[in-house]
Amino acid sequence: MIIANPIYDVVFKRLMENERVAKFLIGTLLNQKVKTIQVRPQEFTYENELAGLRIFRLDFIAIIETDTGEERKILIEIQKAYEEIDLMRFRNYLAEQYKKKDNLNGEELILPITTIYILGFKLPEIDSACFHVERQYKDLIDNKIVDKKNKFIESLTHDSYIVQVKKIGQRYQSKLDKLLSIFEQRNFIGDDEILKDYNYEVDLAEVKLMADLLYKTGADAETRKQIAVEEEAWRSVNALMASKNKAIQEKDKALEKKDKTIEQKDKIIDEKDKLIEELKRRLDENK
Repeated sequence: MIIANPIYDVVFKRLMENERVAKFLIGTLLNQKVKTIQVRPQEFTYENELAGLRIFRLDFIAIIETDTGEERKILIEIQKAYEEIDLMRFRNYLAEQYKKKDNLNGEELILPITTIYILGFKLPEIDSACFHVERQYKDLIDNKIVDKKNKFIESLTHDSYIVQVKKIGQRYQSKLDKLLSIFEQRNFIGDDEILKDYNYEVDLAEVKLMADLLYKTGADAETRKQIAVEEEAWRSVNALMASKNKAIQEKDKALEKKDKTIEQKDKIIDEKDKLIEELKRRLDENK
């Protein structure tokens, strides 16, 4: 089956607009049962003034059922970036989320946050294609893990789930494997990496739904045009970043050369001072 590459904003958005897909993706990554989910009325995209680049972000409010059977209402933020971007931008998005409030039974409350980052670039230190950055409460007096949670603490800290699409391997065993297989960056049709051949024998209804949606998205000429525009935007940004990095490297080399020149001059001055001191000493001895 030929499907559209879901790493692109317009494609990923089509997927996540489907409630069943959103529940499956979030529930599988969190390994929790998502009972209800609703998309926040606003989504945020970062607009790059030079290249028209967008960094996609979408918020969901979900009620999940924990392992103990308890129901929790949480805010889930999904950020997707095709290339590495400024760390501060992710932090700024998070800061905005911590300001938001919700209502439950007429009572205003601050929801715990869970973040999902879908990355189109590799984190060189981490080999895993999908991992969970988890928090623990640790009693520093008795040096043991505290097994209870507190609403105040949960509202101030958060768990993160990271997916590195370029490190997804050819596995199709667990439910997580089957979800990640949709995001595999291989078997492309053409050099633009917009379409790919998805050749797994699908045996999970939610994965089949995702594949079908991506097939229809890939067959739409207008969507492919939007993907091509997004791809060109990334090329422009990469060229700008490469030019900027080259300028920084040249500046660093010039500064390094200048530092070496100054160091050499200081060394010559130091040697002159030592020679003068030695001449003075000999003069004093002759006297």
